[in-house]
Amino acid sequence: MKRTLIRHATIVNEGQSVFGSVVIEDGCIAEVLANRQTPSAPCDETVDVTGCCLLPGVIDDHVHFRDPGLTHKADILSESRAAAAGGVTSIMDMPNTSPLTTTLEALEAKRELLSQKCIVNYSCYFGATNDNYTEFDKLDRRHVCGIKLFMGSSTGNMLVDRQESLRRIFNGTDMLIAAHCEDQDIIRQNAAYYQEKFHGQPDVPVELHPSIRSAEACHHSSALAVRLATEAHARLHLLHISTARELSLLSNAPLSQKRITAEACIAHLVFDKDDYHTLGTRIKCNPAIKDKSDREALRTAVNQGYIDVIATDHAPHLLSEKEGGALKATSGMPMIQFSLVAMLELAHEGVFTPETVVEKMCHAPARLFGIRQRGYIRPGYRADLVVVRPNTPWQVTPEIVQSKCGWSPLEGRTFHWKIEKTFVNGRLIFDGKQVDEQYRGEELLMVNE
Repeated sequence: MKRTLIRHATIVNEGQSVFGSVVIEDGCIAEVLANRQTPSAPCDETVDVTGCCLLPGVIDDHVHFRDPGLTHKADILSESRAAAAGGVTSIMDMPNTSPLTTTLEALEAKRELLSQKCIVNYSCYFGATNDNYTEFDKLDRRHVCGIKLFMGSSTGNMLVDRQESLRRIFNGTDMLIAAHCEDQDIIRQNAAYYQEKFHGQPDVPVELHPSIRSAEACHHSSALAVRLATEAHARLHLLHISTARELSLLSNAPLSQKRITAEACIAHLVFDKDDYHTLGTRIKCNPAIKDKSDREALRTAVNQGYIDVIATDHAPHLLSEKEGGALKATSGMPMIQFSLVAMLELAHEGVFTPETVVEKMCHAPARLFGIRQRGYIRPGYRADLVVVRPNTPWQVTPEIVQSKCGWSPLEGRTFHWKIEKTFVNGRLIFDGKQVDEQYRGEELLMVNE
């Protein structure tokens, strides 16, 4: 049985950064050694990472890998390759593929596809529709991370907009309900207003996207979701919070005490609406990138505990699909490869600490979804680990983009942290240059302790 020693790292884990080493054996963390302690038994391989930080692998609870049916822009293999290169060792895939993951048959087909093609560990959501809530009791909650509810329309047209259906969904399961919240009536009214203002043109400038998919549309829908979840005593996870106003719906109680939790996405923490002038539709997403004041409020909410996890909403599209303005260009952007370094760059700027980044991207997702033996650097846990070197400036260029769509909204940005190695279940799958495309990750197991 092979034993690997990762030595001389700054281990960022459970709220502290300490010098030490880790021993990997049989896919698990066998020992966590403080300072210059030596392993209890000889190791077959030593990986010296002097000067680097060792982090738990990132768990991204919100990705769109486009497989099956939309593989001209992305597929499970290509996007899990991007995840591996970015230090993301576990993903949770969304149901708006083709076919939609809204039947038990489609769910089993998606799980099989992930097992065949995903380089990192994986789970997937079951998609809610206006009519399929009777299927919820048939789901294996050990292998389904949650129910995805679109209370705002987005790619895939899975909008649930009947009040009766929403009540049945919230009352129909004790599984986590992950909700995309935007009020479609408000969005339609805003779109009609700006089309009239532009004399009936079929499209309007992308800079108006946050005025069309407005803060009011987000808050109105999120407030409805919170009310329905509270009435039903349901478990609600609000996805991609994008406004300061929505934060009033949240609590900063300890995660273990919450029935309503919230996610922020990298794009809403990095960009603000001034970036539309330079990046245009490359940063068009739903919900929209909004004011700088919203971005600053979200950053504060991360630090204060109102935001529980940070994810990507990784949503690749071809650049040809991003042509147009606020009404025509497709919404979504590829973010997974550079999500961890983007957050560590904010730590470099003093916005967060590295310990907070690890809490929100690794620890909290594991606790929130009840994922067995992942998300921490602890003996007995699966060896999902990332080696990151600080103070190493480098720039994002198109040539290094691993996503099938071939571009990133972060092109041209300089980061000061660099992913040097990614381990999944103890296997080195990214060595700083190449991804091991032969490896396949494991299905996440939800124990909901």
